[in-house]
Amino acid sequence: MKKPLLMTPGPTQVHEDVRQAMAKNITNPDLDQDFFEYYKETCNKLKKIFKTENEVLILSGEGILGLEAACASLIEPGDRVLCIENGIFGRGFKDFAEIYGAEVVCFEGDPRKAIDVKELKEFLDKDNDFKLATLVYCETPSGITNPVDEICPLLKEYNILSIVDSVSAIGGEPIEVDKWQMDIVLCGSQKCISAAPGLTFLSISEEAWNIMKNRKAPIASFYCNLALWENWYEEKWFPYTQSISDIYGLDCAVDRILKGDNYIERHRKNGEAVRKAITKAGLELYPLSGFSNTVTTMIVPEETTFEEINNHMLKEHNIMIAGAFDYLKDKVIRIGHMGENCYEEKLYITLKALDETFKTLGVEMKGSLQKHFVDEID
Repeated sequence: MKKPLLMTPGPTQVHEDVRQAMAKNITNPDLDQDFFEYYKETCNKLKKIFKTENEVLILSGEGILGLEAACASLIEPGDRVLCIENGIFGRGFKDFAEIYGAEVVCFEGDPRKAIDVKELKEFLDKDNDFKLATLVYCETPSGITNPVDEICPLLKEYNILSIVDSVSAIGGEPIEVDKWQMDIVLCGSQKCISAAPGLTFLSISEEAWNIMKNRKAPIASFYCNLALWENWYEEKWFPYTQSISDIYGLDCAVDRILKGDNYIERHRKNGEAVRKAITKAGLELYPLSGFSNTVTTMIVPEETTFEEINNHMLKEHNIMIAGAFDYLKDKVIRIGHMGENCYEEKLYITLKALDETFKTLGVEMKGSLQKHFVDEID
């Protein structure tokens, strides 16, 4: 059976060049001196995407590993941690922080809007005794991006470190780690980068390194202990055997980004066209502000269900889209336009199929989704 076209918000389609790179002969990454150089060079390429001079590491594990490793490495029992959240993933940070003994305080934003920086500042003016804050750049389930370019500098005014989940943003949304004073920023290989699932990569500021090195309590993990990586290159030693084939694929995927088009503009243009096509058809987006350029989330029309839509898209068009989970389960539809998904022809095909699906299921619309999309692109 032909594999479906993946138009989900990660994992995304993987280019054939990336797939072929993963098929290269492997070596022993613990003993091959050339691999240490290869790993470092891949990290240096990622620095260009992050726009940082901070150290970047690649960890063997899906994006959740980065979230937990950051919390495990920075948080000591009793630390006050601010969880800035307006969605499912932002709220999930609270669980990781509490696992490592944090006293967590939540700043709760509107789940359908981007975090309001003015309201956050008013909150911090009253209570700012926090070691660090956790936040999400792109809330993938809701399709909302938060103004991390304003939030992270604001946190610095109160001497609060930041841990930023940028899993669904890096490679599709603007990011300037150094300029925006971000401490730990983490990403996953399977989203906008369009490599295979299985890797986390993250940037670590000098201040974050110093916090890790000067802890009173030992880090309560081995695999999630970022401090173990401090002198990996000088000592030519990895804390554990690297996922070499995945790194070959990641390196190729990063090259495609750096040597390709203006990927930020492509995501902005296509993301905006998808959103406008949906609203011009009389359908409703879930976000009210902070619209993501990497994933569009719309409310399931009242005439049908997500299950009916998803089944029809798969059986009749061989296209895979996504729903959501937690409080958004069965309430929204998500289209991923990130990385290899974010090209006009793939989005046209997807919207045409979705248009046919809606009409078959009795959803009333104004015009056609694909025609609206073409009009907006032009």
